[in-house]
Amino acid sequence: MSKELTTSQTDRQTDRQTDGQLTSQTGSQTDCQPTSQTDGQHTRQIARQTDQQDACRECTRTDKDQRCDEWGGIITEVEDEEDDLSPDDLSELLAEGTKESHDRAENCQFVKDFLRGRIQRELFKRGTAALYFVYTAMEEEIERNRDHPQFAPIYFPTELHRREALAHDLEYFYGEDWENQVTCSPGTQPYVDRIHEVGREDPVLLVAHSYTRYMGDLSGGQILKKVAQRALKLPSSGEGLHFYQFEGIHSAKAFKQLYRSRMNELEMDQETKERIIAESNLAFKFNMEVFTELEEVGKNIKEEVLDAGFPGHGHGDMVGDVNKCPYYAAKMVASGNTNFACQLAMLLLRHPAGQMVLASWAAAVAGLAAWYLM
Repeated sequence: MSKELTTSQTDRQTDRQTDGQLTSQTGSQTDCQPTSQTDGQHTRQIARQTDQQDACRECTRTDKDQRCDEWGGIITEVEDEEDDLSPDDLSELLAEGTKESHDRAENCQFVKDFLRGRIQRELFKRGTAALYFVYTAMEEEIERNRDHPQFAPIYFPTELHRREALAHDLEYFYGEDWENQVTCSPGTQPYVDRIHEVGREDPVLLVAHSYTRYMGDLSGGQILKKVAQRALKLPSSGEGLHFYQFEGIHSAKAFKQLYRSRMNELEMDQETKERIIAESNLAFKFNMEVFTELEEVGKNIKEEVLDAGFPGHGHGDMVGDVNKCPYYAAKMVASGNTNFACQLAMLLLRHPAGQMVLASWAAAVAGLAAWYLM
C-alpha cells in the first residue's frame, strides 16, 4: 500500500541524481546512527538503494557498462537511457506536473506512520482490501481497453497486474471466506467509480491511473513491504505480502525504464498530455482520501503498535525502539519526553551493566546517609 501509493516518480528523480556516484550504504542499515533526513528524503534514499540492488544482481565484475562496489551498489553506468529524455516527454511532464501532489501524499500522517513501522494489523488488512477493489476496477478497465492505441503499448498484465496477488493476501488475513468479509469502503468507492468512468468514456486517462499506481508499487511499495513484514511480524515466506512481489519482473529498475519509454512513445497531442497529468493528480487525491479514512478508523482501534520502521529508526526524526537503542531513548529523554525517561530507566534495569551501576549508586547513597547520621 502505500507509499507505493505515493511514489510513482520518486525513482526517476533519484536515478538521475545517483548516476556516476558511489553509494556505499546498504539495505541493512540497522545501526544506531543519527540522521537529519526528513521522511521524504529517507524514502527516496531507500528507493534508490532498492533500485541499485536490483540492478546489481544483473551485472558482473567484468561488465564495462555497470560496475559494482563491494557493498552491492552501482558505481557508474556508462550509458543511461534517460539522457535522451525530452522535457516534452509524458514521463517528464508527469513527474513535474504531479510533484506537489506526490509531496502531499508522501507527507500524509498515515504514510509517515507506516514508514516508521507504526502500522496496526487491522489497518493493514483494511488497506489491502481497499487496494483489492482499486486494482480490480483498474485491471477490468485495462482488459477492456487493452487494444486501445493509446494504451496498448503499456499493457503488461503478466508483469504488473495485482488483483490475484491481493486476493492471496486477503485470504491469508481473513481466511477462505474473505470475499464475504470485505467490502469496498466509503473512502475507496469514489476512486473505484472514477476508474470505471474513465475506462468507459475516456480510456486514454487509464494511462494516468496505471502510471501512478504501478510505478509507485515498484518503487516505494518495495520499502513498505519490508516495513510491514517487520512491524507485523509476517512470515519470511511472503504470506500477506504477495501484492508487493512482482514475480514477472526480474529487475524493477530496468522495467520502469522500459515502461516510461513505452509511455513516452504514445502518440498524443499536448492537450491530451495535460489531461493525463490532471487525472494523475486526481489519482493522488483519491489515494489520500483512502489514507485519511484509514487514519480515522485507526483512532478507534485499540491495538498495540510497535516502532519497526525501515531501516530500524531515524534519530533525526526521533523515531525508534527504545528497547534496542539506548542512544535513542537518551535522546528522547533529553528532548523532555517524560514517557521515554521511564522507558530508559526500565531499559537500564534490564541490562546487567545498568543493574551494576544502579547497585553501586544505591550503595554510595546508603554510605553517605550513614556517614551523615553518625
